[in-house]
Amino acid sequence: MNFNGKVAMVTGASVGIGRACAVRFAKEGAKLVLLDMDFARLEKVKEEVAPYTTEVAIYECDVSNEARVNEVSADALKRFGKIDILVNNAAIWRTWKPFIEVSIEEWKKFIDINVMGVVYCTRAVLGSMIANHYGRIVNVGSVAGVYGNANMSHYSATKGALISLTKALAKEVIHDGVLVNCVSPGSVSSSKDENMDAYTPSDLCHMGRSGTDNENANLICFIASDESSYISGQNIQIDGCRKKL
Repeated sequence: MNFNGKVAMVTGASVGIGRACAVRFAKEGAKLVLLDMDFARLEKVKEEVAPYTTEVAIYECDVSNEARVNEVSADALKRFGKIDILVNNAAIWRTWKPFIEVSIEEWKKFIDINVMGVVYCTRAVLGSMIANHYGRIVNVGSVAGVYGNANMSHYSATKGALISLTKALAKEVIHDGVLVNCVSPGSVSSSKDENMDAYTPSDLCHMGRSGTDNENANLICFIASDESSYISGQNIQIDGCRKKL
């Protein structure tokens, strides 16, 4: 993969899959626009990618805040002149509750971040992609959006919405040179682990372990590259041969 001359924007970029994407893009020559609510961690990622690129803009940003998303996106476009790649990775998920115990406020929070955050970020950069007749949008979904996970109804619903959004938007913008895909991980390693090749045992897939941050980032970056120029409107699962529980 070669991202020389490309500008990649990654949300939720301070830890986990987002951080691994930032590092992989940097290693392959991309300029970076990194968003996260944890600015201190973003600064550490900026230091981490410094051996590969110094063309890095970092922004403290809650993707559920439309005004802030528009502000930082406009600033990044002014600085770099374009956004070629958008990885919509920011999300919340670690909660397990029966449907009847999930409050309406929690439903709204999940929708605001996991769905509307993607909408806001995509709207903020899509016009530039269309104008340049080039763009790659990769949404990070989940197998929960495919199968539905018990006691994660609100998370499953938001990721299912994201998969459908991917398929619909891809059909709208493909003739504008913009490709839109979704990557749906199964079990993932803890985002608190600094080792991007770390994994843990898992009974949820036939491979018997979680996927690493680097494994997920490798797929996302491939889908964002020119080597995947005939792929759009797809939801690609990366799940170690998931057991359909």
